[in-house]
Amino acid sequence: MAYTPELSMGASSALRRIAWAMNLPMTKALERVFETLPKILDTRLICEACRDKSKCSTCLFSPNPTKGENQ
Repeated sequence: MAYTPELSMGASSALRRIAWAMNLPMTKALERVFETLPKILDTRLICEACRDKSKCSTCLFSPNPTKGENQ
């Protein structure tokens, strides 16, 4: 991973509770959150705003991604 953002105390606390509910480590719970986002967000808007079109084939927001592959 190229960039590791720091979470605010509130976001970290929320993620911890999500992880507890899912019975997963926080890192795995965060991955599940990101896997769920394309199902609830307008992916067309995300694709239009994207600044790195080189990852479309594996991007979770792409209409036809090769899901599960690392970018």
